[in-house]
Amino acid sequence: MTMTVQQRAELPVTTALLTDHYELTALEAALQSGVGARRSVFEVFARRLPHGRRYGVVAGVARVIEAIDSFRFDADVVEWLDRTGIVNRATLEWLADYRFSGNIDGYREGELYFPHSPVLTVEATFAEALILETVILSILNHDSAIASAAARMVDAAAGRVLIEGGGRRTHEAAAVDCARAAYLAGFDVTSNLEAGRRYGIPTAGTTMHAFTLAHRDERSAFEAQIQAFGAGTTFLVDTFDTADGIEAAVAACAAVGGAPGAIRIDSGDLAEEARSARALLDRRGATSTRIVVSGDLDEHSIAQLAEAPVDRYLVGTQLVTGSGAPTAGMVYKLVAIADSESSLVLRPVEKRSKAKVSIGGRKHATRLLDDEGYAYDEHVVVRAVPHRPGGDGPFGRLLQVPFMRDGRAVPGTTLDEARAHCAQARSELRPMHRDLTPGTPALDAAPAR
Repeated sequence: MTMTVQQRAELPVTTALLTDHYELTALEAALQSGVGARRSVFEVFARRLPHGRRYGVVAGVARVIEAIDSFRFDADVVEWLDRTGIVNRATLEWLADYRFSGNIDGYREGELYFPHSPVLTVEATFAEALILETVILSILNHDSAIASAAARMVDAAAGRVLIEGGGRRTHEAAAVDCARAAYLAGFDVTSNLEAGRRYGIPTAGTTMHAFTLAHRDERSAFEAQIQAFGAGTTFLVDTFDTADGIEAAVAACAAVGGAPGAIRIDSGDLAEEARSARALLDRRGATSTRIVVSGDLDEHSIAQLAEAPVDRYLVGTQLVTGSGAPTAGMVYKLVAIADSESSLVLRPVEKRSKAKVSIGGRKHATRLLDDEGYAYDEHVVVRAVPHRPGGDGPFGRLLQVPFMRDGRAVPGTTLDEARAHCAQARSELRPMHRDLTPGTPALDAAPAR
C-alpha cells in the first residue's frame, strides 16, 4: 500500500526500524536456536582509516545512546512487522518487550581513533546486542566521518574562524548532526538554526545573492541590509563585480558613520580576490573589516589560503559529502560469546576471512604518552590492565568510559566538554601526525595476537 505524504508524516518516530531486514530475521533464528539468550560482546572498530588519513575523531556517541534508549517496537511497528510477515509470532512478542538491558563502554566523543581501536563495546545477550548493529553504525560512521574531516580543516585554518554551512548539500536531518560533529571537532559557528536550537551551537548568517538581485542595485541592497542589521554586518560583495561590491558596501556604511563588519567572497581565485579586497578596503579606511571566503573549500584549499588575508572560512560541500568526509568505515563485530545461557565465561570469537579480519576477545585500550605529552602508542589488550596517570610502560590514559549500565544511560559529557576533549586529544599528536599530506596512521591500535 502506498501512503500519502500526510499518512507518512503521521507515523510515530521510532529508532527500532532504523535497521536492516536481516537483523530481525537473524534474531528470529537466534531465538529459536537458543543462541539469542547467551551473554556476548560486540565491538565497533575501523579496520583502516580513509586513504592517507593519520587519525580519526569519534563523534555521535551521545546520539547512539539516545537512539538505544528509545529503541522500542511499539504496537504500530509490531503490527507492521506482523502484516508484512518479516518475523514470526514468537519473535514479535520478544520485540514488543524489547528493552536494552546491557552495558556499553567506549571512547568518549572527541577522542581520536586508529585502525582497530575498540571505539564502542556492547555487552548484552546476543539477541539484545545483535539488532543494534545498523543504528549504531549509521550514527557513528556518519558523525565520525564529519568530525574527522572537520578536524583536518581546523588544523588548516590555524586559528581562523570556521563556519559550517553544509545544510544545502546533504539530507535535511543529517545537516543538523553534521553541524554538531563539526562543532565538536573545532568549528566555531554554524548556519543551521536547528543545530543551534537543539545543541546550543552558535549560529550566524546575513543575506544571499538573491537579496542583492531583488534590489535595483548593490548600493540599495546594502543600505537595506544596514537598516536591518547595522553597518557591522557581513556583505556579500561578488554578485556582479567584487571591487564594485566592496566600494558600494564601504560607501553605504560610511553614509551612516561606520564601516563594514565583514565582506564575503564566494567565487573566483579566492587568494587573489582576498588580497585585492584587503588592499581596497585598507585604501578606503575600512582596515577593521574582516574577509570571509567560501566556495567548496576543503582542508587543502584552506591551507593554500594560509598566506592570504582571510579571516574566516565558510565550509559546506566538502565537509558534509563523501568527497570531503569519506566514510569512517566502522564495523560491528561479535568478539566473544558464552557457550550456554547460564555460563559466565565468554569464549573469544573472530572473523578470519581475507582482508576482513577481526580479533577475538573484549579489548581494553590505553593511550600512552611520552614525557613531552605526545602519544606514542595505543595499548590494546584482550584483558584489563592497571592504570595510573602518565606515560610509562603499559600505563597511561584509559580510553574507554561507561555509557550505559544495565540498560540505563550513564550521565555523559556536554557537547562543549567533548569539544574541549577533542582539542586536547589532538594536541597529543606530534605535528607530523597532523599533517594534511597523505601518510600512515599515527598510532597502531591492533592488539598483539
